[in-house]
Amino acid sequence: MVSRWTGAFQIAAVYVGTIVGAGFATGKEIVEFFTRFGFYGFIGILIAGYIFIFTGSKMMILSSRAGAATFEEFNLFLFGKKLSSFVNVIFIMMLIGVTAVMISGSGAVFEEQLGFSKLAGVAVTIILASLVLMFGLKGLFAINSFVVPIMIFFSVLLCILTINNGHFAASFLTVPDQGLTFGAIISPLTYTAFNLALSQAVLVPVAFEIGDEKVIKHGAVLGGIFLTIILLSGHFALVTLPNLTTYEIPSAELMKTVASNLYWVFILVIYGEIFTSVIGNIFGLQRQIGAYVKIPGIVIIGGIFLLAFTAGKLKYGVLLGYLYPLFGYISMSFLLLIWIKRLNK
Repeated sequence: MVSRWTGAFQIAAVYVGTIVGAGFATGKEIVEFFTRFGFYGFIGILIAGYIFIFTGSKMMILSSRAGAATFEEFNLFLFGKKLSSFVNVIFIMMLIGVTAVMISGSGAVFEEQLGFSKLAGVAVTIILASLVLMFGLKGLFAINSFVVPIMIFFSVLLCILTINNGHFAASFLTVPDQGLTFGAIISPLTYTAFNLALSQAVLVPVAFEIGDEKVIKHGAVLGGIFLTIILLSGHFALVTLPNLTTYEIPSAELMKTVASNLYWVFILVIYGEIFTSVIGNIFGLQRQIGAYVKIPGIVIIGGIFLLAFTAGKLKYGVLLGYLYPLFGYISMSFLLLIWIKRLNK
């Protein structure tokens, strides 16, 4: 029983570590998808939490029962032979793109907050990630099991400190002047669809290697609960911030007023969230490419990092501007197909 729950916690940690990124630590994602809608944003988070808990669990169980070892095989199961090839190309491009953005973000943390060069930050991230990924699934479990509890603790702590600072109740119950909009209604769906679609690159091979359906289910449910706690904590803290949509890093504004002595911890949390996303994406890509090319894993990892680093130097924002809407539609289709697929033994 202890071993099973240990495995479930490790899956939960990987689930959380894969979903979260710098947007969680900075608060930008939570503001854009939820907090700017006031009380409706709180309802949206509850809906998103439900989807993360139950749809995330169903996704992993479906992939395990389908015997899918990679996200390509799972997409074949979901979309069929004709569509899956197109979907997988988009997925690979998005994973490399997001990884490039995350690697660039890690360099920015070193440059803007620590005073080192951006290149040094990128190099440190690539070296550390390569070392972790050399241990495969064990490395992925180990780093997420260490980083994720710190993320959760810090998120809850900032929430408590902010609420104690006053004005929470009035801010929490506020609704936008325009009332309930389509954006507020669709946000929990688009947010979870995008994140679950990307996370399958990691969660599908993890479910395949674990094999034990009870461990997979408990881990996915626990991970969904953790994600809900982080989202709620971030929302409760950010809802008290005036003009919150004007800040690029809204959490930093809260830090200045309620927890300035924890500034360096905040920087480490941001870096930790970026790092877990990087290793998760690379892990998934390496497993996918390794199914086709029989070369050492470390060589594949090095190639992916080189490609992501090169992509990060290009005007990738323009490309993502075209790809994100397309990926959004595919993600919604992905979510819908998981909902309608039956869990047959």
